[in-house]
Formats: sequence, C-alpha cells, structure tokens
Amino acid sequence: MDHRLLRVELNDGHFIPVLGFGTSVPSKVPKSKVTEATRLAIDAGFRHIDSAYLYQNEEEVGLAIRSKIADGTVKREDIFYTSKLWPTFSKPELVQPALEMSLKKLQLDFVDLYLIHFPTPLQPGEKVIPQDEHGKLLYDTVDLCDTWAAMEKCKDLGLAKSIGVSNFNRRQMEKILNKPGLKYKPVCNQVECHPYLNQSQLLAYCRSKDIVLVAYCALGTARDEQWVDPSSPVLLEDPVLCAVAKKYQRSPAQIALRYQLQRGVVVLAQSFNEKRIKENMQVFEFQLTSEDMKILDGLNRNFRYNTAD
Repeated sequence: MDHRLLRVELNDGHFIPVLGFGTSVPSKVPKSKVTEATRLAIDAGFRHIDSAYLYQNEEEVGLAIRSKIADGTVKREDIFYTSKLWPTFSKPELVQPALEMSLKKLQLDFVDLYLIHFPTPLQPGEKVIPQDEHGKLLYDTVDLCDTWAAMEKCKDLGLAKSIGVSNFNRRQMEKILNKPGLKYKPVCNQVECHPYLNQSQLLAYCRSKDIVLVAYCALGTARDEQWVDPSSPVLLEDPVLCAVAKKYQRSPAQIALRYQLQRGVVVLAQSFNEKRIKENMQVFEFQLTSEDMKILDGLNRNFRYNTAD
C-alpha cells in the first residue's frame, strides 16, 4: 500500500494521512495496552498517531513509535504524530513549555501537528481539571489569539510542523482567522464527528477556509463514564448502519470510517483489539455509492457523545 496516496495536503504544505489511530483510552484500560496497541497499529499500516497531554499516555505512545523506528518498520518521517495543548496551559508563556513537556515524554524532537485542545482556557496549576469546592470548572481569562501567537512561535521553532485547533465552533475559528497579524492559519479543526453528528455545516465552513476537518469519536465512543452518558445510543449497533455494512460485507466500523473519508474528512479510529485495528485499515479497499452516502447522511441527529465538548 502506497501511504503517500492516502494523505491530504494541509494549508501549510505539509501532508496528513487521512486515517489516524486514536490513543485516548478509557480509564479501565491499563496504560501498557496503549504501547501494545500503537505498535499493532503501525504494523497494520497506520502512520498517523493521535494523542494529547490529557490522555496522560504520551510516554507509552512515544515508546511504541520509537520501537517501530528502531526495528526498521518505519522512519520518523513516515509517522505523523499529533499532540494537543491542554487548556490549563493556555497562557502564552505556558504554550512552548507544555509542548516541550510532551516532547520530553515522547522522546521525539518535534510533533507533526499541535492543536489547541479546547477553546476554553482553564486556570493553570497541577490539576488537569481544576474545580472549585462545588465541582465547578475554574476558567481562566486568556485571549485565544494570544495563545495562537504562542502556537505560531512553536511552529517557527520547529517544535511543531503544523498547528491547528480542536473542538472549535465557527465563531471561535473566526476569532483566530481574523487575528491581527495572523502568521499561520489553523491547518485543521479536530471535532467529534460521526453519522449521528455529521458536522455538515462546520465541514462546509472549514472547506471554504482550506482547513481540514478531523473526526474523533468516529465510531461512536469508548463510553468512558467520565465523559459519556452510559445510556447514550450505540452507533455501531444502528440498524441502518448495520444494513449498509451487511450490503458491503463489511463491519459497521468500516462503514462509519469510509463514510468520513468519502466526505473529505480525516478520520481517527480507536481500538485496542488487533483484529479490529487491522479491519479499520481495510477501509481503502471499497467505496460507498452516492445513494448509500445519502442514507448515512440521514442518520444525523446532532447527537454528541462527548459531554465535555
């Protein structure tokens, strides 16, 4: 498989693989599984690995990447690695140190993509999720444009090849795009996106600005109770999705991923099961008809799994 054909160009001239491996793990999964699963993903053909400070597993992910470089499976330039700036580091002076902390954990010299994880700055400190005594989030007053200027500096220093955003709506994206003295516009916006939440308006907006939409939760969700209501519907059990899967003799997960690829969305797949990891890589072997794409469009119900969004 020629991996160069499975990439799209970003607005800064770099290329992102259209299928990525997500490493966010439910709290019940041991961190050691992340190293194992990331190695399996690289062996299966994944070249785009997505992680974040929030996931608290960059040491494990970095170990997997370095071991696959060491055994000759890949070179560093073959891997596209994404990390994210957590909102407690939104102050401009904390942005570069936060990225350097991730790089130290990864034992890599640069990340291919660095994203502002959420557009809502939180109070800096030791706590990942700062809260008051009533459990309310402690927000900080930081201008996102100042955070973005610090992200631009990280790109200039070569610590991040590309920079982008995550969980931004149109208004928040426009704030960055209209920033006085903007040096680099975001290359992408990574958001929750799946057949129940197809983000068609945001996708059209991003496309008009030459910004790539990247989908997380593309298969529904791992249903971590910290973030997701356990009573929420299971996407991969949807009867319409399952009927389309049966027609193509594919898994519902493969149909959900293929749906995004044909919409021009870069899509992240997450699994810790070797069989499913390999199956997810097979989405380039078939194509959905325009009629079936319309049927899947019809599943949209603007339903979010990620309640933190």
